[in-house]
Amino acid sequence: MTGRLNSAQPYAIGLFRIVVGLLFACHGANSLFGTFGGETLPSGTWPGWYAAVIELVGGSLVLLGLGTRAAAFIASGAMAYAYFKVHQPQALWPIENQGEGAAMYCWAMFLLIFTGSGAFGLDRLFAKRSGAQSRTAAEQTTPVAA
Repeated sequence: MTGRLNSAQPYAIGLFRIVVGLLFACHGANSLFGTFGGETLPSGTWPGWYAAVIELVGGSLVLLGLGTRAAAFIASGAMAYAYFKVHQPQALWPIENQGEGAAMYCWAMFLLIFTGSGAFGLDRLFAKRSGAQSRTAAEQTTPVAA
C-alpha cells in the first residue's frame, strides 16, 4: 500500500499545485478585475493591489508549474505579510480575525517551495528537454575510439 501511495506522490503534488494555483489566481483576478462578483481595487493601493498582482501572477505560475518554487516563495511571503499585518492585529486566532485564507495559502505555498511542481508542471517538461539536450551535446563531444 505504501509503495503505491509513494509512486502516486508526484501526481498528488501536481494536482495539489494546480488546485492551489487556480484558487490563488482567481483570488487575485477577483481583486484586480472584479471577476466572480468582487470589487476592483484602485490601481497602486498599498497593500491590497500589490497583493492581488502577486496572487494573480504567482497563482498562474504555480498553476502552470512554471518557476513553481520561486513563485510559491513570493506568494507564501505575501500571505504571511497579509496575515501578520492585516489579520493578526485584530485577534490572535485565524478563525477570530478572518485570516484562515491567508494562513492556508501561506502554508500551502510554503509546502510547494520544498516539493516543487510535481507531475504535470512545465518545470518538469523543461527539465526533461534540457536534460536531453545536455546528453546529446555530451554525446557529440565525446571522442570516438578508432
